[in-house]
This record gives sequence, C-alpha cells and structure tokens, in this order.
Amino acid sequence: MKAIKLLALSLASTAILSFTPVSKKFIVIDAGHGGNDLGANKNDILEKDMVLKIAQQIKKTSDKAGKYEIILTRSDDTYASLAERTEKINKLNPEMVISLHVNSTPEANTPKSGHEIFIQNTAESKNLAEKLSKKLGECNIREQNLQILKNSKSPAVLVELGYINNTKEREYLNSDDGQREIAQKFAEFINEN
Repeated sequence: MKAIKLLALSLASTAILSFTPVSKKFIVIDAGHGGNDLGANKNDILEKDMVLKIAQQIKKTSDKAGKYEIILTRSDDTYASLAERTEKINKLNPEMVISLHVNSTPEANTPKSGHEIFIQNTAESKNLAEKLSKKLGECNIREQNLQILKNSKSPAVLVELGYINNTKEREYLNSDDGQREIAQKFAEFINEN
C-alpha cells in the first residue's frame, strides 16, 4: 500500500512540475525610429523601414533556436518615444538590449562605410560589443550618452549598421539578402550568449 501511495505521489508531483512554465530569458531588439520619425533617408529609402525589417528577421531567425524570447520594441511602423521604449525595456528586464540604426553623414554621398557600436559605461555592455564586433566584423566601439543606453538598466548596445548615404551599403542594407545575412549574424551572436 505504501508503494502505491508513493507512486501516486510521485506521478502527481511529476505532472505538476511538467506543467510549470520554464521562465524564458528575454532579449530586446529595438528597431530605431518608426512612424513619423523616419530616421536617416536617401532616395526614398528610410532608416526606420530597414531596421524594422532586420529586427523582424532577427526575431524570426532567433526564435527557431528557442534559447531566448526575442521581444521587439516595435513590430510595425509605429512611433514610440525613447522614454516609452526604455520603460518597456526596464519592465522586461532582458538579458541584453540591441538597438538598430543606420548611419548618415552630412554630404550627399559618403565614402565612409562599416558599422559602429555604441555602449554604456559598463563592463557588460563593452563585453557584448566586443563579441558582437567579432561576429559582424571588427568595428569602432565607443561609449555614447544616448537615451536607450543611458536609461536601460540591462546591458545594452546601439549598432549603426552602415551608411545610408554610401550607395553600396544602402543597397545591401535595403536588400532581402543583406537583411537576412545581417539578421543571421545577430541570431548567431544571440544564441552563442
């Protein structure tokens, strides 16, 4: 009789534990700008559109592995203030925050190319940036007092993906293949952490 009670208790506890949700860890991808905030633009190609497509592709690619739940600060062409974005980020308390942007210079066309990573004044943010730089290709990493970085309580980086006023980079960043390749690199980076 004791054995039957122990077996029943064991089965009951196994059933209860198997329905206990496993708490997933969050990673926030912030697609800069949105809505009436176009960001940088050139030849009717808009920063807000490129970074949103790349963010959506990162979520799609990363969700396949299932290690983290990817949360986007915006999943469509809507505007949220920087304060609203950082409030959302801080409520989620993610493992990391990656804010996506596209660079621009004052001239019509620039020979400048490549990405940059801006960081918080923390060792965690610098560590993320160094790992991400290895994945994307070595780049300039520097501390910057930007709202997302300054007000996010979680480790955060802001990545300028390239220059919209560099013809070759604009075409790459705006192409389906380019967006998939960039998203794949971010997904690999996320899943390695």
